[in-house]
Amino acid sequence: MARTGRQLKLIEIINRNEIETQEALAEALRKEGYLVTQATVSRDIKDLGLIKVMTPNKTYKYAQPAATEQKNSGKMLNLFRESVLSIDYAGHLIVIKTVSGSANSAAMLVDKLNFPEVMGCVAGDDTILVVIKDQSKIAAIADKLKSLLE
Repeated sequence: MARTGRQLKLIEIINRNEIETQEALAEALRKEGYLVTQATVSRDIKDLGLIKVMTPNKTYKYAQPAATEQKNSGKMLNLFRESVLSIDYAGHLIVIKTVSGSANSAAMLVDKLNFPEVMGCVAGDDTILVVIKDQSKIAAIADKLKSLLE
């Protein structure tokens, strides 16, 4: 489970920052509370299929390749399954409880699903709040999210 949480955090970090080296990525993970070595980060990069892409500033950064987005979506789905503890709803809100430190990364999958009924997600450390436009659709969306756990 520690590997899953770390890899979810790694994806979150590279999606929010321009990380150029494995050591910089290891340092970013350490700041998030993960005790990692460069070798661990190297294995995670390989597991996740990350590549380096050129930025507008002519530097390189780690990214998820578009060509393997379907493969990475499968990996993200597995990470979602391993990190989500429960899904419940009330009113216009769905609450997803996750393993500590996994909510932001798990919320990325919810965002990538692009459900038209979802207005947006807010994630904390271990909780995701999903806002649904039409209250009559909330049970169906919660069921779709729960089905991802099977």
